[in-house]
Amino acid sequence: MQMIDNYNFAGKKAIIRVDFNVPLGAQYEVSDDTRIRGALPTIKKVLADGGSVILMSHLGRPKSGPEEKFSLRHVIPTLSNLLGTDIQFADDCMGKQALEKSAALKPGEVLLLENLRFYSAEDKVKTDEEKAATKVFAQKLSTYADVYVNDAFGTAHRAHGSTAVIADFFAQDSKMFGFLINKEIEAMDKVLHHSDKPMTAIMGGAKVSDKIQVIENLLDRVDNLIIGGGMTYTFIKARGGEIGNSLCEEDKLDVATELVKKAEAKGVNLILPVDQVLADKFDNEANTELAGIDQGKEGFMGLDIGALSIEALTEVIMNSKTILWNGPMGVFEMPNFQKGTVSIAKAIAESTAQGCFSLVGGGDSVAAVNKFGLADKVSYVSTGGGAMLEYIEGKVLPGIKAIRG
Repeated sequence: MQMIDNYNFAGKKAIIRVDFNVPLGAQYEVSDDTRIRGALPTIKKVLADGGSVILMSHLGRPKSGPEEKFSLRHVIPTLSNLLGTDIQFADDCMGKQALEKSAALKPGEVLLLENLRFYSAEDKVKTDEEKAATKVFAQKLSTYADVYVNDAFGTAHRAHGSTAVIADFFAQDSKMFGFLINKEIEAMDKVLHHSDKPMTAIMGGAKVSDKIQVIENLLDRVDNLIIGGGMTYTFIKARGGEIGNSLCEEDKLDVATELVKKAEAKGVNLILPVDQVLADKFDNEANTELAGIDQGKEGFMGLDIGALSIEALTEVIMNSKTILWNGPMGVFEMPNFQKGTVSIAKAIAESTAQGCFSLVGGGDSVAAVNKFGLADKVSYVSTGGGAMLEYIEGKVLPGIKAIRG
């Protein structure tokens, strides 16, 4: 497999699939440039070698055709400022302008293509007819460049035109991963296959159903499995606890019971919170009460873990050598229910400072470490929530397979 580190891009045009699916403010300004900064090392490598760069990405989920709020034109000021160079723009990724501008691109120049998803052929790939259209779409994109680089881990789990199909039109030595994807894979492989013990996985978030396969796969690898967030209550109800109005997947009670049994059989320490912060409504100003995790009450819902849980979970985290964190402990977006998530994030940062390897992934977990200023205090922050979870499940990601073969 071709590695970007030892490839010389001199005189080459590289078409790079980046993930510029960034949040925009009221004036269409980029409000979080994390993903753009993540792509910089790969872009800079091509330019430093004396190559030119064609960037392609999606932004949002346009329903049909161009929409101003989903135009990639909005990322140009931020990208130009971070790269320190002018950015050319093609206002239609399939249009005459894209073809002409890519053909005229000189070494050291950067061209950004308009949102790929303005064409349904980018991401509609279910029927044979759609797949055929995607192949034509991807083939045209491939004609713009000499080399294909995939550096968008966040979309690697999709068999889309720009993430997987396009790779078929490049020789094996002319397609490769960018630095960001290489770092993502390295971090996940370290956790999954080369972790130091004890290893702790922290699974939070709302639904057990979203994490069943992930948890199943982790049970063969972890020493400790911490369950937090809304999905806690499916486990609590399954064991006969009272949960009041807390979130619960009634159709997954058997699954929760089975996961507890499997953890026990494999010698995994499955840890649930022992106390909670109850609220009488889903609101920051709600009336609150502290209660044991099994002692929910009618009219109240659990929105955070309590002090005893924080203490117990912190001890496990501080004694870990490898940590995987996906999903918050409570509704951390509300200040009155963020203490559990903040405390866990701080414990992971402290454990990392003592030599533990920590991987944080999933939209809410990443948002939490960014919000609390801890992103640079953990070992690695993954840019791909869905892709990371599918990789941990053991699935083959189309965007990875297209390069690896």
